[in-house]
Amino acid sequence: MSSPRVTRIVWPLFRVVIGLLFTCHGLSSLFGMFGGRGGTGATIPVGTWPGWYAAVIQLVCGVLVLLGLFTRPAAILASGSMAYAYFTVHQPDGLMPIENGGVTPALYSWTFLIIAVFGAGAWSLDELIAARRRPATITAEEKVTEPA
Repeated sequence: MSSPRVTRIVWPLFRVVIGLLFTCHGLSSLFGMFGGRGGTGATIPVGTWPGWYAAVIQLVCGVLVLLGLFTRPAAILASGSMAYAYFTVHQPDGLMPIENGGVTPALYSWTFLIIAVFGAGAWSLDELIAARRRPATITAEEKVTEPA
């Protein structure tokens, strides 16, 4: 069983890596970075359904998850888009992800669902914003007692 200290370190790192990888997919499809689609340098034409919209979701949601900003809604959208990709593009070619080339979308779908459930964790903008909204706690030394 992992300690809370290890979880506090590993969970944000996991979220950042997943967000970075997803962002790279979006950058590749939209701007031809990292070899573009299929390593050809090709990009998806603007407005092409569903590929271009999926790439925009990958880029935006990837960055949001990476930063830990609006993490839960971004992860839900990313998870749903990958489930859609799996069932519309890959699943018709075979039932199992290993036989239909859908391992990556299946893994992303489940991974983002887990991120949506557990949230951003430490080292995130969501946590920074939440910390600023919490009322300040007063320690025993800071309490001012009124004279009787």
